[in-house]
Amino acid sequence: MAFVIDDAFLPATLTAHPMSDEEFAEFCSEHPDLFFEMTAEGEIIVMPPTYSPTGMRNSRISRKLDAWAETDGRGFTCDSSTGFVLPNGARRSPDAAWTLQGRVNSLPPSSRERFWHLCPDFVIELKSSSDRPRVLKEKMQEYLENGAQLGWLIDPGSRSVAIYRPGSEIEIRTNIDSIEGEGPVAGFVLDLSFVWNPLGS
Repeated sequence: MAFVIDDAFLPATLTAHPMSDEEFAEFCSEHPDLFFEMTAEGEIIVMPPTYSPTGMRNSRISRKLDAWAETDGRGFTCDSSTGFVLPNGARRSPDAAWTLQGRVNSLPPSSRERFWHLCPDFVIELKSSSDRPRVLKEKMQEYLENGAQLGWLIDPGSRSVAIYRPGSEIEIRTNIDSIEGEGPVAGFVLDLSFVWNPLGS
């Protein structure tokens, strides 16, 4: 299903037929310069590559989470290129995610090497200039509704972190130097100085 979309119209939403994991992976491989997610309703969300500072931020956040996870030893970290199939059928790729090892081990052996059909226990989304705030907020709520125990929506533009917890109001923290994990990722601390100022100027 090859197509061409001018960058001026991205992000964009397309309608597609239901896809298996293999079909979705093949579809994504046909368009390596774009990034895709799929809603629970079967709409494909097409996004352009991230700007360089956003990529730097994403890389640093994933490295920090992975370093903590390796020491903690209870779960697995995935970066923004990872696809998850949520219980509601949506195909999502958080900018960073952490999942308890036991939940991954409980998946059928054949699916552990493919898209994991679960929602991570902890997710981070990093807002970029091309992201639509409403869409990001809906995505964060979707994670909670599908099993996430904690979510952070980080907005470098306003230097704020929106904290999502099941059954609780969203908490907004602004102008903070770091944020501490809780619940499934208690003990994880993310230094935000690089996120607020990735170029160091």
